[in-house]
Amino acid sequence: MTTYYTSDQHFGHLNIIRFCDRPFPGAPAMNARLVELWNETVSDDDTVWVLGDVALGALDESLAHVDRLAGRKILVPGNHDRCWEGERTLRKGEPEARERRRTKERQRYLDAGFAEIHDRPDPVAVGGQNVVLSHFPFEGDSHGEDRFVEYRPVDRGSWVVHGHVHNTWRQRGRQINVGVDAWGGRPVPAAAIAALLADGPRDLEPLSWERPEP
Repeated sequence: MTTYYTSDQHFGHLNIIRFCDRPFPGAPAMNARLVELWNETVSDDDTVWVLGDVALGALDESLAHVDRLAGRKILVPGNHDRCWEGERTLRKGEPEARERRRTKERQRYLDAGFAEIHDRPDPVAVGGQNVVLSHFPFEGDSHGEDRFVEYRPVDRGSWVVHGHVHNTWRQRGRQINVGVDAWGGRPVPAAAIAALLADGPRDLEPLSWERPEP
């Protein structure tokens, strides 16, 4: 049994292809390739932490891909997930009504195939070190100025495994981006994270997307 980390699939999101230069002619081809790369990597006995932004577009149609993915899947919602904690403040309406909507949305993600949803999970041990799991890095963004500062983890000298920044970096200092746009489209095994931790803080560029063999 292996633990993996990943984020930012953006199932069903056509514009992400242009934004991140993904090598696909459209969303259906992207969706199929994401599922293929995941299932080539992950077995049903494995656990995968998905650090946010799993699906956009027509949500029911996009979330349907989650059930096709192998392994036990745990979601840490990102700012594009309907069940993200920030939705309580971004949506209009009374606080109680916003919370009811969020509870209903969380159930949609659970029904789609996630075993658990954690807004701010406790640190996890990787390679003998405790690391923070979050959709957001401590600092940095793919849009220039840092967004959603109030929802980011606080840098207290630890490492953070995160998503959100797409192909901006694979590692920046003590921040490890496990988004699919930094790792060729595949989930990242804990052993790969442990190796980066052992090598210490540095900057690494994203890996290229893996293209299917002709």
